[in-house]
Amino acid sequence: MSQRDRGAVIGAGTGAVIGGVIGNQTGSTARGAIIGAVLGGAAGAVIGHQMDQQAKELGDRIEGATVTRIGEGIAVSFASGILYPFDSDQILPAGRANLDELALSLQRYPNSSLTIVGHTDSVGTDSYNLALSQRRATAASAYLQSKGIATSRITALGRGETEPIAANSTEAGRQQNRRVEVAIYASEEYRQRILRENP
Repeated sequence: MSQRDRGAVIGAGTGAVIGGVIGNQTGSTARGAIIGAVLGGAAGAVIGHQMDQQAKELGDRIEGATVTRIGEGIAVSFASGILYPFDSDQILPAGRANLDELALSLQRYPNSSLTIVGHTDSVGTDSYNLALSQRRATAASAYLQSKGIATSRITALGRGETEPIAANSTEAGRQQNRRVEVAIYASEEYRQRILRENP
């Protein structure tokens, strides 16, 4: 990591910004946001236990999403076809149902922050795909806010076609790449409180 990137990590203060830096290293902004919020030690164990509970609930209640525990956080990945029609940022009824369950979970666990990251396949121009992915992430963020999740807890980012998880040379691969990822991690305020309580 360069001195500039190291300075960005130190000065970031939120998993979302750190995620952008680490994401460039790991190829995943969502994973980077979670890694950037890691505390470790006793404090990290407390947060990890709570994330275990939340991840199990999310896995049980959200259909069609992949829920993965990573470090001291949770990654939830939605195929974009579940949330949006093709080439659109209008949320489908099934997508609203999934986001409703996510909102309920976030209300039950109020000490978390989240980064919503939109992704596309490589069909179309880089600039169009970047804008579409940002619109989709923003639409999901706005929907969660309409369900009572505080704006301060959410960061919405578009990554376009820059973080593929499969080859764009096949339709199956392109379908996998069209997705929205949600990184859930302890809020900065909660991390500081847990650190004080678990020195």
